[in-house]
Amino acid sequence: MTDNAWTRWPSREALGRDGAARSRRLIGWVVRLLVIGMLLWGAYDSTHVHGWGVAGAVAGVLLTAFVAWAFWRATLAHRLLPSIALIAVLVGIAVVGQAADFTTVALVIWCGCAISALERLPLAAALPVTAVSLAAFAAMNDDAWLTTAVTAAGLALAGYTLRLDAEARGNAQRLLAQERAAREAEAESAALAERARIAREIHDVLAHSLSAQLVHLEAARLLIERGADREQILERVVAARGMARDGLAETRQALSALRGDLTPLEDFLTQLVETTADAEVTITGERRGLPAEASQAVRRVAQEALTNVRKHAPGAKVRLRLDYGEHQVTLGVRDSGGSPGELTAAGAGYGLLGMRERAELLGGSLEAGPDEEGFVVTLKVPV
Repeated sequence: MTDNAWTRWPSREALGRDGAARSRRLIGWVVRLLVIGMLLWGAYDSTHVHGWGVAGAVAGVLLTAFVAWAFWRATLAHRLLPSIALIAVLVGIAVVGQAADFTTVALVIWCGCAISALERLPLAAALPVTAVSLAAFAAMNDDAWLTTAVTAAGLALAGYTLRLDAEARGNAQRLLAQERAAREAEAESAALAERARIAREIHDVLAHSLSAQLVHLEAARLLIERGADREQILERVVAARGMARDGLAETRQALSALRGDLTPLEDFLTQLVETTADAEVTITGERRGLPAEASQAVRRVAQEALTNVRKHAPGAKVRLRLDYGEHQVTLGVRDSGGSPGELTAAGAGYGLLGMRERAELLGGSLEAGPDEEGFVVTLKVPV
């Protein structure tokens, strides 16, 4: 069957009891008990039934309850042919009951079939069942024709209303399940993003610190190979030790940053240039707090740029400029250039690449290249 309004089943969420309020389930059980009570009362109230006939009538009521339960299960599984067969059995039981002069029992079963068919079956199958059930009800009902017609119309309206209500409940349950799944996916995505951020912080700190140490240790190796005096070699080793100490401090700072304990960006840049010869920093614009990711990006780019200057243009003057714009913060690192250092080939060029990736993750950009004097690194991060 094609999936359209006539052949579409009510959803399993609508047909089932999952997600229904406790009060709603209680009302459902009360209605079922009332229907069974009416059936039993109709069986006992028949004056022509005595002895074993009463037992047979009760057995018929219990059979009706069992078939109704089987019909409920079949519709819940969206099994069309078994559902139609079971409701046909119920209609047949009502016909037998009417023939045996159990009029009240037959009327109750026909009404229940009409309502249940509209509530639980595809409309293409529900309408014929409802029409047959209500026709039998109207034919056997002793009330005035107008009363019977109004009652039949009310039963049909009640069944369709229950169908709409069940579908609304099913849609609400599906939306709730989708919302829960979306929240779980969002939480998982946030956890992965946080792990990636921690990984970047650890990588950037270690890369900067170890790269700086490598510069001095490689210089010490070259000096040893050239037979330099002890003081020059010792100077490089001491510098490497200082870089290791600074790296440890940076690692602690990164851990503090991950906990949200960041020192002001201006103070960080000022301390950074104080440890670098011939470096100065200028800050323009209205100073304000930045998001942690943006602040960390500025710090890491400044560190990487200064490391590159020491590696590729030792002795060059460096000017850092931090500009607070209305919608973005811009960091510019410009050196005055100079002769290539001894350790120009010591790096693999991954530092700025990692910084560029960090900037792009934040929706910003990083540009690096030579200018008229030396080399310029420009970071732009939206805030």
